[in-house]
Amino acid sequence: MDPVSHIESWEAAPKRHGIPLLTKVILVLLPLVVFVLSFGLGRYNVSPQAVWGILWGQAFNLPSSYPGTDTSVIMVLRFPRILMCLLVGAGLSMAGAALQGMFGNPLVSPQILGVSAGAGFGAALAILLSGSIFMIQTMALFFGICAVAITYAISRFKGGDSSVYMLVLAGVITSAFFEALISIIKYVADPFSKLPTITYWLLGSMANVSWQDLMMVAPIIGFGIVGLIIMRWRLNILSLDDDEARSLGININASRIMVIIFCTLITAASVSVCGIVGWVGLVIPHICRIIVGPNHKNLIPACLSVGAVYLLMIDNLARSLVSTEIPLSILTALVGAPFFAYLLSKSGGQWS
Repeated sequence: MDPVSHIESWEAAPKRHGIPLLTKVILVLLPLVVFVLSFGLGRYNVSPQAVWGILWGQAFNLPSSYPGTDTSVIMVLRFPRILMCLLVGAGLSMAGAALQGMFGNPLVSPQILGVSAGAGFGAALAILLSGSIFMIQTMALFFGICAVAITYAISRFKGGDSSVYMLVLAGVITSAFFEALISIIKYVADPFSKLPTITYWLLGSMANVSWQDLMMVAPIIGFGIVGLIIMRWRLNILSLDDDEARSLGININASRIMVIIFCTLITAASVSVCGIVGWVGLVIPHICRIIVGPNHKNLIPACLSVGAVYLLMIDNLARSLVSTEIPLSILTALVGAPFFAYLLSKSGGQWS
């Protein structure tokens, strides 16, 4: 099949089969339902009536008859945390779907280009030197972007455009390098004060998210999400062979750079506030392909919804199961790994 007819058949698939209206409604309403229910979950119990009353009163600046503790828990602790979970979950899932499509590899995740390792090193270095929240977030974001820049530079050592294989190999090299630097920082860190903080932070947690953190990273993650939504039709073309993509008049190198920039911003900003959260960008795209198919015009918006719900539910478990917070990466791995194995057994590796 020639490239043009290949794309035309792909574009026509949703029109022939269609996405059921019920599926669309669920994808829109599910994040809203989980968003509201999450306010009442946690070690400090808040009744649904109190949640609705506090949110309604805060929205319209009405006097509240509920205890000040309930209001503080809802508005100061849980509201920014819930919004951050929705934002990070949606962003990482969309980034994972975009990179899997672009690289044509079902095992690709947002960490493939070294951004998570670079951001983790920046945060660990900031914790070792100062411990300031602002410094941790700034250095994590900076080194995450630097790591991807190094990956791209390595992939172009021989000149010319960067192939997907060179990008993947360069990402493995960059990740290994920054992970070694993280190990050095752990080795020299104070084992009684700095080392536990570094270790816990790298495991991922939303425990310390504030409105200030949300205001800092929301524009960055939001920019990346909007960019991927705009680029989603090009991802169908980027998933083709290079010669086929070029025959359609697309500058594949420029398009790849744009996708990498958007995914890097999402991942680096996410790591800068909540540490390294694994498995979200790997598992959720596969679930969404089962629901809406491989066409990125449908897949990217579906990942936005399902990824947001998934990470928020994981965070609800993290702050509700036991008296102490469970790091997010532990739960995402415990849930994601068995489910990914189930997907493999059902699909036989036919991921697209």
